[in-house]
Amino acid sequence: MARESLHVEPEGLLGVARHYIRDLVYGANDGIITTFAVVAGVAGGSLSQLAVLVVGAANLAADGVAMGVGNLLAIRAHESVLAAEGRPKMEAYPWKHGLATLVAFVTAGTVPLLPFLLPLPYATHLQWSAGLTMLSLFGVGAARAPVTREPWWKGGLEMLVLGGLVALAAYGAGAVVAALAA
Repeated sequence: MARESLHVEPEGLLGVARHYIRDLVYGANDGIITTFAVVAGVAGGSLSQLAVLVVGAANLAADGVAMGVGNLLAIRAHESVLAAEGRPKMEAYPWKHGLATLVAFVTAGTVPLLPFLLPLPYATHLQWSAGLTMLSLFGVGAARAPVTREPWWKGGLEMLVLGGLVALAAYGAGAVVAALAA
């Protein structure tokens, strides 16, 4: 017996952006932050430029796929609960949300690695990466404005501040472990 469905397939660019905004922001934020945390840890450990790129690329692949699959499984689990309760289906294509999360993660997560691909002095790569990370956090938050109708600067600042707190937490955890191991 088919369940009633409340899912409405989005139409047009704005409709698609609104439908997948949660997945896109979730994936982009995590991609930027986790890749920067990996880059900062590897670069901070005085490892080579190649090591930064290898570990960063591995993070993009493994964590990106894990985030996409996690989102897919979470939506499927929620749909199973709705079915068990006899409630209408909310989402017809969970895999599309997983794919949106994966693409956003990998695309945005590439940003912290870019300086390590450029012919810059190695000593400046981490500073450039930090700057691009903060700029991209603000940019993703500001890019929500046409979809959400919130002020662009408010969305940008929110994502910058919250993403910055996450980056500080990652840095702080690394500093504590380094101090304990010394």
